[in-house]
Amino acid sequence: HVQLVESGGGSVQAGGSLRLSCAASGYTYNRNCLGWFRQSPGKEREEVAAITASEGALGVIADSVKGRFTISRDNTNHSVTLQMNGLKPEDTAMYYCAASSLNYCVLESSFFQWWGQGTQVTVS
Repeated sequence: HVQLVESGGGSVQAGGSLRLSCAASGYTYNRNCLGWFRQSPGKEREEVAAITASEGALGVIADSVKGRFTISRDNTNHSVTLQMNGLKPEDTAMYYCAASSLNYCVLESSFFQWWGQGTQVTVS
């Protein structure tokens, strides 16, 4: 049973930073794609970033957050991190960690099989 547990959400003023983390457990394969998505009330789930397990991978970043957000992962500890800088009010959303069974990434929600419960990010 795959579990993804997010942490690090909170409230911040515009221009501030937050760091989200996601710990994955329940499977032994650590070469799969890990990603982040977000959803605001009344809006569809939106892709944010995803990253493979390749050494030095920079990940795939959505245009809406490119230049402000970065994604990284720790393959040894089965975790993925989203560093968010220059936050804007429009970044306010529930942020979800996601995992795919495949070792390459496609930044689409249908590509991912497992999802965390989400962590709220509020920017004012």
